[in-house]
Amino acid sequence: MMSKRHLYFNVAMMIFPWLTLLFIGKRSFKRYAFGGFFIIIFEIVNHLYGHKRNWWKFYDKKDAFYKDELPFSIEPYMPLSMWILKYTYGNFKKFIIVNAIADAIFAFPGIEILKKFKIVGLHRLSNIQFFFYLHYKAYLLYGIQYLVEKVRKTA
Repeated sequence: MMSKRHLYFNVAMMIFPWLTLLFIGKRSFKRYAFGGFFIIIFEIVNHLYGHKRNWWKFYDKKDAFYKDELPFSIEPYMPLSMWILKYTYGNFKKFIIVNAIADAIFAFPGIEILKKFKIVGLHRLSNIQFFFYLHYKAYLLYGIQYLVEKVRKTA
């Protein structure tokens, strides 16, 4: 059974990031949706691997991917990826810096806050390893978006 704290966290993590996409604009949504969707699929695969390796531990008694890792894969990644692409795409240095800041916020104080609220904590990863686990996907996201833009220009 999922604790109320965990349930409220999952619901908030689902509603707030996705609601922000109402303000991204139709053109930006269409432009960055593929990259955002791709990063969700890639993140699900990463979470399955991390789940198998026990890189983190959720505090609820029953260990269930669908209520633990899956919300972290789907809920914040696509909206955040699309917003970062919207404001930084075309300036790789800015894109990497913004991603590094966002990843550092989650990997250091963010994970500690989640640990204090007894939602999730790192188990077999240090905070710096977790940062790199988060951050390397930024390069993949930028590369995918670059390919999408290239295909659209030739079409």
